[in-house]
Amino acid sequence: MLKSKKNHKEKIIENHETASWANITETKPVSKVPVPSKDEAKNSKEWVDTNEK
Repeated sequence: MLKSKKNHKEKIIENHETASWANITETKPVSKVPVPSKDEAKNSKEWVDTNEK
């Protein structure tokens, strides 16, 4: 059994290639927050709305 979680590497399951922040159009000047394109934001909202529990 591992004593530390730092040494335990798990396989990454998430795929971020289709995430809304994958197609960044700009970043905020002070905070450096990425801003996705309008289409990606719309797609994200539609996905959330259809996958509500």
